[in-house]
Amino acid sequence: MLIKRKRGWEMPEHLATPEHVFLNRRAILAGMAAAGATALSGGPALAAPYPARRNETYTLDRPLTPEKITGNYNNFYEYGTSKKVASAAEQLKTEPWSVRIDGMVAKEMTLSVDDIVAKIGLEERLYRHRCVEAWSMAVPWTGFSLAKLVALAAPTSAAKFVRFETFNDPKMAPGLAQSWYPWPYVEGVTMAEAGNDLAFIATGIYGKALPKVFGAPIRLVLPWKYGFKSIKSIVRVSFTDKRPVGMWEQLQASEYGFWANVNPEVPHPRWSQATETFLNTGERVPTQLFNGYGPYVADLYKGLEKERLWA
Repeated sequence: MLIKRKRGWEMPEHLATPEHVFLNRRAILAGMAAAGATALSGGPALAAPYPARRNETYTLDRPLTPEKITGNYNNFYEYGTSKKVASAAEQLKTEPWSVRIDGMVAKEMTLSVDDIVAKIGLEERLYRHRCVEAWSMAVPWTGFSLAKLVALAAPTSAAKFVRFETFNDPKMAPGLAQSWYPWPYVEGVTMAEAGNDLAFIATGIYGKALPKVFGAPIRLVLPWKYGFKSIKSIVRVSFTDKRPVGMWEQLQASEYGFWANVNPEVPHPRWSQATETFLNTGERVPTQLFNGYGPYVADLYKGLEKERLWA
C-alpha cells in the first residue's frame, strides 16, 4: 500500500498556475520533439531536456512570479550592482562549460553540464525564493537534487562540507575587475544540508534552460536560506573537511554568515526581516521561518543553537 506523506508546500495543482510559457506547453513539447529529430540527424539538441516532468511533491502557497519580472530583477554582481543586469549578463559564455568535482572524493572528475544531466536526469520543482534584501518570488526550477550530485561524486567519509565556486573571468564579466570584492564567488553547505531533499541544482527555469541572468548553465538553489547562498554559474564543486567561507561572508561577516537561514525574528543589521515584498504583486507579506520549509530542514540544526544560524 502506497502512503503519500503530505508536505507543507503541497497544494492543489490549479492553485499553482504556471506562467505563460507553461500555458503553451503543447507547443513546447512539439519543439522538444523537433529537437529530438534534429539530434537524430546529427544536429544540436540542447533544448531536448526541457520542459522536464514536474515533481508534484513541490508546489506553492502563492502564484508563480512571471519571468518578465524575475528576469529583470536579479542579483548578479559579476555583471554589476544594479538589479537590471540581464543585458550585461549576455556576455557570459556558457558553451563549452564544465564542472570540476574534486577534493575528498573517490575519484576527481571534470564533467560538462550535459554529461551531468545525462547521468542524473531532470525534474521540475516549484520553490519559493527569499532574498536577504527582503524581497521574494516563486519560480519553477528545472534540475536535480543536490544529493544526486553528491552520490555521483562519491565523497569520502572525511568530507564534512561541499564548497561551490563560480567562474572568474574578467574578460566576460566586468564586475570581476572590481578588486574590493573577494572573487571568485564561493559558497558552501554541510554534507547534511547537501543531502536534504530540498537542496537542488538547477539547469533550467520556466520550462527551458537557464537564461544567463539566472546563473546559466548550472546553479545551486537552497529555498530555506537567503538567496545569496544559491551560487550561480558553478565551475567547481569540492568536498572538504574545512568550512567554506562564502564571498559575502568574507566581505562582511557581521551581516552575511555561513548558515543564512531565513528567520523573520532576526533582523539584518540594517533592516527588518519580519516581512518581505513579493515581486509578483508588490504586496508586503510576513516572512516565514526557514522560508516556510521549517518542518523539513529544522532537524539539520539541532545541537547547533550556539551557531549564528541566521544571516
